[in-house]
Amino acid sequence: MSDDTWTLDRTFPTSAGEVRWDALGRAEAPPVVLVHGTPFSSYVWRGVARALAQDHRVYVWDLPGYGESAQFEGQDVTLASQARVLAELLGHWQLTEPVVVAHDFGGCVALRAHLLHGARYRRLALVDPVALAPWGSPAYRLLGEHAGVFAQLPPALHRALVREYVSSASGPGLSPAVLDQLVAPWCTESGRPAFYRQISQNDQRFTDEIQHRYGEIDVPVLICWGADDTWIPVARGHELAALVPGSELRIIEGSGHLVQEDAPAELTAALTGFLRTPPAPRPRTEP
Repeated sequence: MSDDTWTLDRTFPTSAGEVRWDALGRAEAPPVVLVHGTPFSSYVWRGVARALAQDHRVYVWDLPGYGESAQFEGQDVTLASQARVLAELLGHWQLTEPVVVAHDFGGCVALRAHLLHGARYRRLALVDPVALAPWGSPAYRLLGEHAGVFAQLPPALHRALVREYVSSASGPGLSPAVLDQLVAPWCTESGRPAFYRQISQNDQRFTDEIQHRYGEIDVPVLICWGADDTWIPVARGHELAALVPGSELRIIEGSGHLVQEDAPAELTAALTGFLRTPPAPRPRTEP
């Protein structure tokens, strides 16, 4: 990848379709896996990925149905499927205990892979994650309940809808160039139905199945939250931190839900500090 482009050059066939991925940094450096949310792609991680790659091997990928990865009719893009794909990728990359950093829906994906599929992490950072019920904005629920109707919108109206929806994820607002990059994958012939497919296939049951198990997480956890997140209120961050033993909550001022775009320097600093902090010693069990 050059500094002015974001292209994923490698592919891997998964149970949900072909995934595009890439890796930055030295091959022998400690591994970090970045997981994006919806309706985004690995593009939102570009700045953070390049910064972390100074000291880590950083793996980036587009979830099936998103970005440059496969999009097709009948595709399973549920959160359950995405978690299985993450576990498959970790096996393909031969990563036994990477650091995982996950945003939005990616948070649920990473949590499900860990709690249900045995994926082991050295550390876990969650950025404005979908993790606690209830979730889903009124607009999101409307789109999901009437996906068949919205999928019939003419291309120009569909593009306008997606631009408005994606724009609302930012607190201070996205630059036109960034917004164009985030919207483009949803405006192709395959991308238009894929946008509504991924919304209609997901619901709260995918977090309900794991929420009661957050107390089992025994790796260091950092939770970052945009102070001005209108998609998932910051109060959820406090609730999640109370459920995950020993987790640290970091509120990032001046940022909405899309922290990577709103406050990239602050988020990168929080993640870098988290990666460098020695893990707290675990209590010894007496024989």
